[in-house]
Amino acid sequence: MTGQAMNLTGKLLVAMPGMGDARFAHSVVYLSAHSEQGAMGLMVNKPAPELRLSDVLEQLVDETPPQTKSLVVHFGGPVETGRGFVLHSDDYRSAIETLVVGDGIALTATRDILEDIASGKGPEQAQLMLGYAGWGPGQLEGEIAQNGWLTCEATLDLVFGLPDAEKWGAALQSLGIDPLSLSAEAGRA
Repeated sequence: MTGQAMNLTGKLLVAMPGMGDARFAHSVVYLSAHSEQGAMGLMVNKPAPELRLSDVLEQLVDETPPQTKSLVVHFGGPVETGRGFVLHSDDYRSAIETLVVGDGIALTATRDILEDIASGKGPEQAQLMLGYAGWGPGQLEGEIAQNGWLTCEATLDLVFGLPDAEKWGAALQSLGIDPLSLSAEAGRA
């Protein structure tokens, strides 16, 4: 491999309409790690409406703390869907382990953050994801080269502030692209 390797850690991937994998249609993925060994990301705009924080806590924690805060559970990706990850603002540090990714965003995958969130001591902004998206060495670069993904800056507002249904369009607009012009069903001859 020659030259500087692409490093998209801390960036957002925005799925293009021609993306072959339906699981990633209209998805916005936060890349928590990217290196020559591959990439790991979490979809930030795919809620799992049948699950709530309380459901996850019941499975993970012996004694469910009193709920002061509810959290929508998101489908983070198709890999290890039984595993939980919390993407959050970097105003919180787990007593066990928190990975500060960058630009005000951190990732914690230890159970203590769920207890802290439930009892109101967690981060200001957070998303709980089950599962993650993973790519082998060079795989993500290949998908980007084939126009499967665009990349843009990850802002706290884009990741946490907007409703899930608006994140894909907002990410495209941050790149100066009109989402309507990308619709696969636009039907231009």
